[in-house]
Amino acid sequence: MAKTYDLVVIGTGTAASVAASRCRAAGWRVAVVDHLPFGGTCALRGCDPKKVLVGAAEAIDHARRLRGRGVAGDPAIAWSELIRFKRSFTDPVPPMKEADFARQGIDAYRGRARFRGARSLAVGGETLESRFILIAAGAVPARLGIPGEEHVVTSTEFLERDRLPQRIVLVGGGYIAAEFSHIAARAGARVTVLQRAGRMLTGFDPDLVGWLMEKFREIGVEVRLNTRVTAVEKDADAFRVWASANGKDEAFAADLVVHAAGRVPDLAPLDLAAAGVATEEGRLKLNEFLQSVSNPAVYAAGDAAAQGPALTPVASHDAKVVAANMLHGNQQKPDYLGVPSVAFTLPPIARVGLLEAQARAQGRKFRMHHQRASQWYTARRVGETVYGFKVLVDEATDLILGAHLVGPHVDETINLFALAIRRGLTAADLKGAIFAYPTGASDIAYMV
Repeated sequence: MAKTYDLVVIGTGTAASVAASRCRAAGWRVAVVDHLPFGGTCALRGCDPKKVLVGAAEAIDHARRLRGRGVAGDPAIAWSELIRFKRSFTDPVPPMKEADFARQGIDAYRGRARFRGARSLAVGGETLESRFILIAAGAVPARLGIPGEEHVVTSTEFLERDRLPQRIVLVGGGYIAAEFSHIAARAGARVTVLQRAGRMLTGFDPDLVGWLMEKFREIGVEVRLNTRVTAVEKDADAFRVWASANGKDEAFAADLVVHAAGRVPDLAPLDLAAAGVATEEGRLKLNEFLQSVSNPAVYAAGDAAAQGPALTPVASHDAKVVAANMLHGNQQKPDYLGVPSVAFTLPPIARVGLLEAQARAQGRKFRMHHQRASQWYTARRVGETVYGFKVLVDEATDLILGAHLVGPHVDETINLFALAIRRGLTAADLKGAIFAYPTGASDIAYMV
């Protein structure tokens, strides 16, 4: 006999948890389903554990930059200890999430969810019927489509390794490649990045990425651009990664090959056709309310929806929108204005709003403040050679159109530019603000 609910949520990450809690608080009968440990990507396999590793790399990097400037010695990362420390954050999450669902009266099911009708799901031997179903299943690594793909580990597996291999090849050049290469290099590995595009971090300002590439070279990370990986071969206890560039094939020796070539919504196992849920090019076809265009009982949020940037705060935002629409009817639309994004390289690079190329393509009239600021106090104090910014300000309104930063503390400073964009603060407002000094934020007045 089927169990009936008002809402069944596929997933237990940020989007799933927020939507489930809001609907349960409204008195709905709610269930969640997940085939993975409860907690989702960010808490278990993404942002949180990654940032723990970044913290150790930051400590090493900071000490090395200040060697000869009052700091002596040569600290090193003890990888197995660092992974144990990381697990002190991740291991408690699944039981805590399960207990939290139980406390709220949310039923939790373990297993793969598969649609069996417009409003029904099969989970193991159970059938769940629901007025609404929310797809919040996250994303998975995109298929590489090359021979030997089975030898390539995911970012999840990288974060679980008790030992860091000596030679690492990263396939791809986005967030994962940039961040993991900086961590691994500072832990003593020899790292090669094979990027198909003409530059790394294509979503960030190209001038600032160019400055950041100096740091890749400084720490010994080899970056090959315009390079397409064609195969991975196992070679005894190691691997050969074959790649093509400029019509020439080359093999790269590796002890570990890591997938860093992007992620896609985890939709394939759901059997969406059984529910009449339409897709296009591997993505759900949704309306402006994050509702399926072909099955009004189905909504989506977060990485599974793939409407806004693939970021945890966006997943939370989507979930609030979807919960409101399911509870009260379609009235709310997601608003992705002023969502900041950071790649946690060392130093970090950050952006919010329009890129310069986007602003020009839109015909915007703007003034641009653009400077390499490595000699500013903020950078010199910590011995950092890479620091700079590009800020776009609308000529007519004085509003911030976009802000692009690289260097110390920019992962925090970018939030103030995001607030300005989202709340309509002008460059004059930022210039006139009184910030604590000396801090990264106190530089803002000179950036606008």
